[in-house]
Amino acid sequence: MIRKMITKGIQTKYLLHTLALLGVALLLSGAGVWTYVRKELTESITNKYVFMNEKLGIALDELYRKSDNVMADCILYEEVQKSLQVRELEDVEKHALSKYFAYVDLEYVEEYCYVDNKQNVYHHSYSNLTYEEVKNSGLEAELGDAYSRTVWFWKEDTLFGGTEPALFVGRYVRSMNYAHSPGMLFFKMRTPFLDQIIKGDQEVTSQAVTGILDADGRACTLWTRREDGEAIGKMVWQEIKKTGGSRMILEGKRVKGGVLCAYRQKESQMTVFTFVPDSTLTGGLTQVLQVMGIIYLLVLAAAVVLSLYFSKRFTRPIQEISDAMTGFDGQDFTRTVHVQTNTELDKIGDSYNEMLGKIQTLLEEIKDQEKELRISEMNTLMSQINPHFLYNTLDTIYMLARMNGEETTMRMIEALSRYLRLSLSKGENLVTLEAELENVRSYMEIHQIRNENLFHYEIDCQVDPEKVWVVKLILQPLVENALKHGFADRFEGGLIRIRVTEEAEGILICVFNNGSAMPEAVMEKLNGLMKLPFGEIKKAFPEKKRGYGMINVVTRLRLKYGEEVKMWYETQETGTNCYVLLPKESAES
Repeated sequence: MIRKMITKGIQTKYLLHTLALLGVALLLSGAGVWTYVRKELTESITNKYVFMNEKLGIALDELYRKSDNVMADCILYEEVQKSLQVRELEDVEKHALSKYFAYVDLEYVEEYCYVDNKQNVYHHSYSNLTYEEVKNSGLEAELGDAYSRTVWFWKEDTLFGGTEPALFVGRYVRSMNYAHSPGMLFFKMRTPFLDQIIKGDQEVTSQAVTGILDADGRACTLWTRREDGEAIGKMVWQEIKKTGGSRMILEGKRVKGGVLCAYRQKESQMTVFTFVPDSTLTGGLTQVLQVMGIIYLLVLAAAVVLSLYFSKRFTRPIQEISDAMTGFDGQDFTRTVHVQTNTELDKIGDSYNEMLGKIQTLLEEIKDQEKELRISEMNTLMSQINPHFLYNTLDTIYMLARMNGEETTMRMIEALSRYLRLSLSKGENLVTLEAELENVRSYMEIHQIRNENLFHYEIDCQVDPEKVWVVKLILQPLVENALKHGFADRFEGGLIRIRVTEEAEGILICVFNNGSAMPEAVMEKLNGLMKLPFGEIKKAFPEKKRGYGMINVVTRLRLKYGEEVKMWYETQETGTNCYVLLPKESAES
C-alpha cells in the first residue's frame, strides 16, 4: 500500500524530509526531556534525603541531651554526693546507691558502673566488679579531659563480659560542695538506644544506607539492607573526616556511587550519614524512559501514516494550480483557484487570485486605511482630552481640600499635579534640567507626605538648569530605588541628596542616599548594564521583581546619547551614590 501511495518524486522527497526532521526533533526533545527529568528527579530525591538526614541528626542531638540530663540528675542525687565525701557510706547506703542507677530515666541501659573517689564500685547486684577491673577496662581513658561533660564513646566491652563493641555514656562525678577527687559513672547502652533516632523508617533502610560513625570513623550502627554496608561506611568516613564543624556538614555531596549527606553531633562528635546510591536516584527514570519510548514510537508511526496521506493531498492542489495558470487566456479574471491545504500552496493560489482581483483589493485596502486613520485621529484627540480632564479633576479636589482646611491633602494634590504635568511634558522626550528637578522634587514631596519623617532631601544644582536639557524621567527611577531598597529597613532619618555639577567630561548628576548599602552583586549587575548589547539589557533581571526602572533609564540614555553617556553606582560607609555623566555638548541647549 505504501509503494502504491508513493508514486511521484515530490511525495518521496516530502516523506523523507519529514521523517528526517521528525527523527531529529524526537531525538533532541527526548534528550532534553531525559536530561531535565533526571536532573529534577535527582535533585528532588537528594533534597528529601538531606531533610531526612537532618531529622536524624536532630534526633541524635535530643538523645544526647537526654543522656546528659540523666547524668546531671545522677550527680545531683544526694547519696551520690555523699559517696564523694571523706566518710565512707554504710553498707546499707552502698547497696541502695547500687540499686539507684538501675532506675534512672534513660531507656536501653544494659549495664552500669559507678566508681566513687575512694575506689568503691557500684553496679548491678549480679555483677562482681572490682576497681582494678574498671581501671584495666580503659573506660576512664575515654573521658580524657572532659571536666564536666557527658562523653559518648564506642568501645570494646572488656568490663561487663560483652563480646561486641557497644556505646558507652560516661562522665566524671564531682562533689558540689568540696574539692575532692571525682568519681566516674558509666552506662553501657543496648543497640536499640541508637535505633530510636530512626524509629523504624523502612524507606530509609530499604533505599539508602544510613548509619552512625564515631569520632574515629568506627561504625556504631548501620541501617541498610545492602550487603556492602560496611564498605560504604568506610568510604563515607574518608569523605567525612575531610570536613569540620558540626550539624549538617555534607548536604547532597556527589561521591562515588551516589550522594552523601552527613550531620555531625557537636558534643559527642558522632556523625549520622545517609548514602543514597545511584540506583535509588535513577530508579524512577526507567519508567519515564519506557513511557517516553512508547509515546515516541506511536508518534513516529502516526507521522509515517499522516505523511503519506498529506503528501498525496499536496500533489493534487499543485496540479490544480498548474492547470489554472496554463489555461488562463488573459480575459477572464473570474477564473480563480481554490485550494485549502494549510501549506505554502495556499499562498501560491492566493497570490494568483490576488493578481486577478488587484483593483478590488486595492479599493478595500484604501477603505480600511481610511477607517484606521479615523480611529487613530480619535485616539489622539482622546489622549489630549484625558489629561486635561485629570488636571481639572485634581484642581477640583484641591479646592475642596482647601475649603475643608486639609493642608496635607492639598500638598499631596499639588505635588501630584506638578508631577503629572512634568511627566507628560506634552509628549516630548527631552526637557530642561529645571523641569526634571521639579518633577523629582514633586515625587519626593509626595513620598514625604506618605512616609512622614522617613527622609528629607537636598537638591544642589551648580549649573544653569534652564540651559541644560536631559532625557525626561531619569531621576525619578533613581530616587524610587533609593526609597524602595535603601530605606527598606529604615523608619526615619533618611537623606536623599541630588547634586548637579559641570565637569570637564560633561554634566555630572549624583543621587545619594544614606540607607542600606547596595549588595555588591546587585551593584555589579547594574554597573554592567551600560556595557550590554541592547538585546541583552532586558534579560539582566529576568525575574522582573527589581531592576525594571534601571533598565528603562539605561535604555533611554543609550538610545539618546549612545556610548558617550556613563552611569554607575558606588557604595560607601554612609550610603550609596548613583552617577550619571551626560555628554556636555548633547546636554547644552
